[in-house]
This record gives sequence, structure tokens and C-alpha cells, in this order.
Amino acid sequence: MGLVCGLLAAAATAAPVAYVVEDYRIAAPLTATPGDAVRGEEIATTRALGNCLTCHVLPGDYEFPGTTGPTLVGVARRLDAGQLRLRLVDPKQINPYTMMPAYFRTTGLYRVAPEYVGKPILSAQQVEDVLAYLLTLR
Repeated sequence: MGLVCGLLAAAATAAPVAYVVEDYRIAAPLTATPGDAVRGEEIATTRALGNCLTCHVLPGDYEFPGTTGPTLVGVARRLDAGQLRLRLVDPKQINPYTMMPAYFRTTGLYRVAPEYVGKPILSAQQVEDVLAYLLTLR
């Protein structure tokens, strides 16, 4: 039995985006538009957006990658699309003690600045773009 969650998407739409968490995965894409790996790499490596470099090593010549989280080099050999999507949307469902933020979940969060309440860090399309990039990391 899956857990159905409704979240507000980014400012582009006010309609909730529902997703199902089953077997530690979100199998279905959050959007009808496929993710773009080039945009995903830009989001993942931009400190004002995904900011993945703060905690993770990514392939390429990036200054000061973090080592708090696992390396993302080869991540697509270890995890499938559904597993990665859940880690982006709501990583606390896998590890309740993780420091990784929920990039798409907007409820049940603590110490959120008032101007960000109810707003995801990344839009549904940005999540799919980052996912498309991560899936290239074999």
C-alpha cells in the first residue's frame, strides 16, 4: 500500500502534485514533461538552487564539494529513478535523521522562514531535471 502525498508545486501552478511512495520509491514522474539532464546539472551545481555540492561530490571540476553526504559519482548504478526521486522529494522517509532537505515536500517541516512556508525548494519540473542529471551519473 502506497502513501499518497499532495504538495503544492512551485509558483508556476497552484494545483497540488500528488505522488505515491511505495517500496521506498516514487515510481511515477512528478510532471508530464521529461526531465532535462542539462538543466538538472545546472540546478544541482548552482549554490542558490539545488546546492548539491554543499554535501556531495559530483563528477567534474567543481570547487569545494562537500563530503557530508555520499558521493553522487556513479549514483545511477546504485539507485533507480524511483529511489532517487524519493530522495529528492522527501529524504526523511528513508532516513529520518538525514540532514538532506526535502526539496519538494512542504508540510511537516520545522524552522521554515515565514516567506517560504508552503513553498518547495525546487519545483516539480526542477526535481525531474535533477533526477534526469543524476541518472546520467553511471
